[in-house]
Amino acid sequence: MKRTLVTVGLALATCLAVACGSDAVHNVDYGQPPDAASFNPGSSSSGDGYGSSGSSGSSGSSGKDAGPPTCSNELKRCAEEFTYPAAAETTSVELRGDYRADAWTKGDPMTKSGGVWKVTVPVPYDKPVQYKLFVDGTTWKVDSTKPTITDATNNTNNLAKPITCTTFTCDEPPVPPPGVFDWRDAVIYFVFVDRFFDGDATNNCNVPGTDSAGNYKGGDWAGVLQKINAGYFNDLGANTLWVTVPFKNADTFKGHGVGGDTHQYSAFHGYWPYDPSAPDPCFGKKTGTDWSELKALVDAAHAKNLKILFDYAMVHVVNTSPVYTAHNDWFYPNSSGVGDCICGQNCDWNADANRCWFTDYLPHWNYTVQAARDFSVNAAVQLAKATGADGFRLDAIKHVDDAAKGHPTGWLTQLRNQINTDIVGKQTPPQRFYMVGETYDFGDKGYIRSFVDPATKLDGQFDFPERLDLVKTTLLRQEGMDSFAAFMDANDGFYGGNAVMSTFVGNHDLPRSIHLGEDTPMWSDPYSDGKDRAWSNSPTLPAYRSPFERLGVAFAVLLTNKGAPLIYYGDEIGLPGAGDPDNRRVMQFSGLSADQQYLYGTIKALTAARAAHPALRRGRRATLSANADTWVYSMTTTGDTVYVAINRGDAAANVSGLPAVPLNELVTGASVTGPSASVPPRQARVFVAK
Repeated sequence: MKRTLVTVGLALATCLAVACGSDAVHNVDYGQPPDAASFNPGSSSSGDGYGSSGSSGSSGSSGKDAGPPTCSNELKRCAEEFTYPAAAETTSVELRGDYRADAWTKGDPMTKSGGVWKVTVPVPYDKPVQYKLFVDGTTWKVDSTKPTITDATNNTNNLAKPITCTTFTCDEPPVPPPGVFDWRDAVIYFVFVDRFFDGDATNNCNVPGTDSAGNYKGGDWAGVLQKINAGYFNDLGANTLWVTVPFKNADTFKGHGVGGDTHQYSAFHGYWPYDPSAPDPCFGKKTGTDWSELKALVDAAHAKNLKILFDYAMVHVVNTSPVYTAHNDWFYPNSSGVGDCICGQNCDWNADANRCWFTDYLPHWNYTVQAARDFSVNAAVQLAKATGADGFRLDAIKHVDDAAKGHPTGWLTQLRNQINTDIVGKQTPPQRFYMVGETYDFGDKGYIRSFVDPATKLDGQFDFPERLDLVKTTLLRQEGMDSFAAFMDANDGFYGGNAVMSTFVGNHDLPRSIHLGEDTPMWSDPYSDGKDRAWSNSPTLPAYRSPFERLGVAFAVLLTNKGAPLIYYGDEIGLPGAGDPDNRRVMQFSGLSADQQYLYGTIKALTAARAAHPALRRGRRATLSANADTWVYSMTTTGDTVYVAINRGDAAANVSGLPAVPLNELVTGASVTGPSASVPPRQARVFVAK
């Protein structure tokens, strides 16, 4: 039985002001997706405050002002020189100690200079270091001229006093204990529920009078569950699912859009909250506060070693929401009827971000009111407890009151505290509840960073500045790979050593990435909203290989570097589409072209390499060579080193900097011998020593 909803008359510009950036709407109906088994792997002047360019308030700069790396004091390392007086009979000296996890068994050789053995090593910031000298490969000695310490077992070591420094490096965070998921290992797949797979036609919704691309398409949690059980995500190599907002959204209110677009939309995207205590009946069958259907989905995901992040919309509610009707004092006022503070009209998207209404029917929470903050935070915690979710993707986080913007307390800090107390603190062993935020800004990295602190706020954010440079270099070819290498070097550690940023090339607020990689890109602005072709002259699937190869190169960069890389549903097959709503077409599960199968197979090979090699997930990167078209780098962690060669150019390139040893290539299975290798045009190669 289909559920009928009252027409929601929204102009597309309103969708942009309401739902097109963490919220939005639409899609062309290409039919119901068949089963995954058919796979054969082988810019706008106005903004929406969620995602369309213009809302960020940034200058559009590339974000190269990264500055020095930053991390917690626990991860900072200061360079310190250690010396030992030379003796005539001594032929070698090695420094060993507790300055590094394995330095008692694998120390650092010292060099003899001017009668003194010397070595400079990174030591922990502001912590004492115990050390000893391992002489001639046989004998442990202490330096009698330096301070010593003797423990309870009568073992004596030298003791170096704590030092601090203003120039430092950031060490890798430790690997969590067994049984605790390391979020640096995450590969996130964004499941846009309504557009993914219809597993149960009896819960399908429809909004009469709504334009087809803005109406519900039938995707539901039953469809996601079917694809989980069929192993679709495991086959691709994703291990984390970002699932669209699960609670009940608008269904009976009438919205009146503003702007130049007359198309009408439903709330299929999930960003018009009505009742955060109830599941959405368009995605499942349960009513009231019964989350059991969604819990079954989470349980099934866990059985397949998949984590679940729920999208959480906490900026506003619709004006028919019971909470607004009963407590309009919990929201910023709109007494004039047209909006005392509408974002982009009589209020600024940035200066007034924490109070402006996205449109006149979406009241903005006032989280300086304790009761309002308690209600919203408690609803989020209850959702996590009831379903067993592993984290949240927090929508448009800059639009909530938060300590990051000078408030003594805030929604985000209270949420983190309650998650730690009510969920993490009651687990054995405690798991990290991952919270990643969306701050749509590609110029102000410091502002993005201000929300990141895994102990009190976010674990990370979507790295919009990195995405800007990635698209400019690998897809649009507007800047050189050497420039991108410099950006990445400055970006490493910028958000803190414990941060897990999510890196991406495409999302639901941008035109489909495949068209940016065409020989003549469909849009030249990396953050174009693609609206010029969203409703007419919509793009078709490219009928030639090169855009699929370029998109494969972009994913190669993401999947061979640190972060939690995101795959926006359909990007693994180069799903076409312009701006919203065209970027939210129904997922294609059959009838793939050879080019789509190529891209899928490439991404699958890259995720397999990432899963097999911790260096690709959390290692230290070193650039070995770079020019306009190529970039060669190593990724190194304890016991694992991988070499990556990127060629975004349209001709084969002979790259250098590899070790002069036989190498296995993980994408194609080929074998080469360094120090150089030929990389075909628009390809990436991943090497390990045999």
